[in-house]
Amino acid sequence: MSMESVAWHSMYTSMQADADRRPFSRRTLRRIGAFARPHRRRITVFVSVGVAVAVVTVATPLLAGRVVDAIVGGAAARVVLTLAGVIALVALAEAGLSLVQRWLSATIGEGLILDLRTSVFDHVQQMPVAFFNRTRTGALVSRLNSDVLGAQRAFSDTLSGVVSNSVTLLLAFLAMVSLSWQVTLLTLVLLPVFVLPARLLGARLARLRREAANHNATMTSRMTERFSAPGATLVKLFGRPEQESAEFAERAARVRDIGIRSAMLQQVFLIALTLVSALALAVVYGVGGVLALSGGLAAGDVVALALLLTRLYAPLTALANARVEVMSAMVSFERVFEVLDLQPLVAEPAEARELPAGPLSVELDQVTFAYPAADRVSLASLEEVATLDDRGGVDVLHEVSFRAEPGQMVALVGSSGAGKSTIAALLPRLYDVDVGAVRLGGVDVRELSSATLRSAVGMVTQDGHLFHDTIRANLLLARPDASDEQLWDALGRARLADLVRGLPDGLDTVAGERGYRLSGGERQRLTIARVLLAASPVIILDEATAHLDSTSETAVQEALSEALAGRTAIVIAHRLSTVRAADTILVVEDGRIVESGSHAKLRAAGGRYAELYRSQFAGAAA
Repeated sequence: MSMESVAWHSMYTSMQADADRRPFSRRTLRRIGAFARPHRRRITVFVSVGVAVAVVTVATPLLAGRVVDAIVGGAAARVVLTLAGVIALVALAEAGLSLVQRWLSATIGEGLILDLRTSVFDHVQQMPVAFFNRTRTGALVSRLNSDVLGAQRAFSDTLSGVVSNSVTLLLAFLAMVSLSWQVTLLTLVLLPVFVLPARLLGARLARLRREAANHNATMTSRMTERFSAPGATLVKLFGRPEQESAEFAERAARVRDIGIRSAMLQQVFLIALTLVSALALAVVYGVGGVLALSGGLAAGDVVALALLLTRLYAPLTALANARVEVMSAMVSFERVFEVLDLQPLVAEPAEARELPAGPLSVELDQVTFAYPAADRVSLASLEEVATLDDRGGVDVLHEVSFRAEPGQMVALVGSSGAGKSTIAALLPRLYDVDVGAVRLGGVDVRELSSATLRSAVGMVTQDGHLFHDTIRANLLLARPDASDEQLWDALGRARLADLVRGLPDGLDTVAGERGYRLSGGERQRLTIARVLLAASPVIILDEATAHLDSTSETAVQEALSEALAGRTAIVIAHRLSTVRAADTILVVEDGRIVESGSHAKLRAAGGRYAELYRSQFAGAAA
């Protein structure tokens, strides 16, 4: 590696250091060791190969010096050819060892990336819904990408660099001192001139880089919002394209100006260090040449000293920045561990119970619940805020109790924000209750495995979310082993089969991001088809027909009536016409059940349900 290359590396690591100087703990090191333990054999071989590369690196300049001495001394051609042959063999050995070192580096680094990414991904999947409601998706994805890659560099680059550079530095220094301690001392005097500019300019470039990153992040966020299907629609309806363009162009121009300034700083830096590099070589050739003319130093030693100079400056500069590299890697590890340290609020039971066969009852017994505070489910860095919102812990459900017998339909109605969807979220255990219990078939849901819960409870949510995947893949989420015949049957019962058959690729048609290639009603019917395919004994419908027109709603209601036959259903609806046939209607207000009974009974009571009914059907016949 040339001195200029090392200087660039020095400046880059200085920029990294300026970005984050947090200390790291022994606990972090122990956890890193735990991740490294499966790779310890390869790491040992990797370090050994690094030592061998260092030895070979120092051998080449010494052999070159001997060739010069042989030529000047008039040695036989055989001697010169032998030395040249040895240099060639050393070069081949260095090339081979470098390939082995790179293979080991890639294998260890990529293996570590796999372990870290898998650990974070699996851990995040266990987090409660509240975690995803608060966390910025981009910040979380960054932990799986940039931070994991930063942690990987600790093994693939820093580890080998510290070992090989230490050995190279020691051997090069000893070799130079043995040749001429005077020249060695003079070259070391120039080292601060070589390193300090990298430190100073690195800090300035780091500040510019942070400013550019902030502008880029803002532009990325703006593009992500404006280029999504709902965002683009909103801009077209209410946005001001000229102002949008001007604001975007202003930030893009600032990034351009920063890029020009950074490029000029880097060029000045390169020119300055090229001069320093030339000066160092001038010292070697000047002082060494004078000593050689006076007989105090052989001509070959002067050449060897000049070649060894890069072997001395390069590891010295790299080791001077090793702490920076280690710190950068440790910061990445800590940011990964920060996510892993967030404890899931919903934990798997130590000994899971099984559910009874057949239709299941649903019971809430004196349930009180408050959504968790931010510090229990999130990180300020993932929300991209200075401090977490300290609100939370306020009860939204108060001693809620009801029971749905096997095969019954229980409807939840009431004002928006009354707690209906919260009750629905407790059944599949998206959250755990604070007080009381939620039971399926008489078994507390906290005693059931997540797999058992998934097979027992099917849910259609309000937004009808679909993945950017095929219709087939979106349906198979509910039942991975379903046949095409079963898929078409579910689509037919959701009154969607004719539409899907009319699509160019049928079941293999891509639904688009969040299903936006389908209409709102089509998306909702597809999610209903998914829950029909699951054939769960308990079904939750949270405003399942909210986005359907009257014709589609009638068709889907017929399909749902067929699908819900013999199953326990919890139905949330604002349109009271959809829940008239429910066995029991529960009126929820302010997190409490204030009324309970059949449609006829509640209308006759003249309470809150009757008030809601009158407001929806004012002027219509009863």
